[in-house]
Amino acid sequence: MKICVVGTGYVGLVAGTCFAESGNDVACVDIDEAKINGLREGQVPIYEPGLEELIKRNVGEGRLSFTTDLSAGVDGAEVCFIAVGTPQDEDGSSDMKYVHQVAGDIGRVMEGYLVIVCKSTVPVGTSKEVVSIVAAHTEHPFDVVSNPEFMKEGAALEDFLKPDRVVVGCKSEKAAEIMQDLYEPFVRGGAPILVMDNASAEMTKYAANGLLATRISFVNEVANLCEAVGADVTMVRKGVGMDRRLGMHFLYAGLGYGGSCFPKDVRSIIHKAKEHGLDFDLLRAVDEVNNRQKKRLFEKVKSHYEGDLKGRVFGLWGLAFKPRTDDMREAPSIGIIEELLDAGCTVKVHDPEAMETARRIFGDRIEYYRQSYDVLDGADALLVVTEWNEFRRPDFVRMKALLKKPVIFDGRNLWTPANMQTRGFHYFPIGRPSVSP
Repeated sequence: MKICVVGTGYVGLVAGTCFAESGNDVACVDIDEAKINGLREGQVPIYEPGLEELIKRNVGEGRLSFTTDLSAGVDGAEVCFIAVGTPQDEDGSSDMKYVHQVAGDIGRVMEGYLVIVCKSTVPVGTSKEVVSIVAAHTEHPFDVVSNPEFMKEGAALEDFLKPDRVVVGCKSEKAAEIMQDLYEPFVRGGAPILVMDNASAEMTKYAANGLLATRISFVNEVANLCEAVGADVTMVRKGVGMDRRLGMHFLYAGLGYGGSCFPKDVRSIIHKAKEHGLDFDLLRAVDEVNNRQKKRLFEKVKSHYEGDLKGRVFGLWGLAFKPRTDDMREAPSIGIIEELLDAGCTVKVHDPEAMETARRIFGDRIEYYRQSYDVLDGADALLVVTEWNEFRRPDFVRMKALLKKPVIFDGRNLWTPANMQTRGFHYFPIGRPSVSP
């Protein structure tokens, strides 16, 4: 099958590559000429484990190509995916200008029947808008499908190649059959392809992310209460998560959620509800809790030093909003660093993948180190912000020797309080007892 994917951001690039990996001929289209030229030369603009190798293989085998020419990408294609950004607007809604623009552009260049698929995360009702926009620019037949993605950054290839389910929203049996044929290689393990109406498919994406975000904010509120009453949230998590009705996923206490999906999608649902005269108070509280939780680590730092922060030096391990990505969109690290800088502190940072992303945000206001231990040299304390696996088994003796004093603020609960106390650290985790040697 020949496929066109418009947009070479996170969703479009992963989707296009995975479709090519299953034997399709895929043309990825983007207006960013520099990005397209880079992709042609093997330069992948995002970090996702395994993606670069997969792109190189499929480009080499002639199944995957990159172009700025939408007409060339759509020419001969059976399916065209819209995978452009839907950034958050000032009022919390999703800015749909890129989706609308691409829909019109597709209508202008298509030369026969085409299945147009909304892969971007879009508000309920977008498919109707796309139908109207495309119809205004073409007399050729087409169908519009809503096909939300459910990829996790850091595990996107596995999620796409082996999905839990595939959601297809459309009215047309013909379009549904084409989509089922396209996704058949990915569901041989028995995962269902759920065909439904467009609005339900669009809502499914938001409902899923809203529910996952709710679990994160809930466990973080529980964690804060655990600290107040002397309980351990990791034990509580086990007691709760072993209930088959609940499960263990997304019940890790920490610094809240970030990234491109949860914050934006939660606010978009709230805005959509408001448009229809509804107050989604639950998700409004989820968003508020998450914003508070991102400040939790700095509050612990400020409390420990009794507000005396000016001139102090802090090392940070982790900048990305989660491990296995270089994405810092709405990452807790951003707010923590800004608070420390505002307090007159020197900030030294290390992240396995997000250093260049951080440079674009902070410039020379902070210090960057390729080696994790270098940020500790002469620092008053270490702040753990992202739970990269390489941080889990460090050389504690070396850490203790490098720090001015053995103080760690752990926003991801990488270690146990008892163990850290034995090793001689002042240790401040989330939702667990703080300890001193």
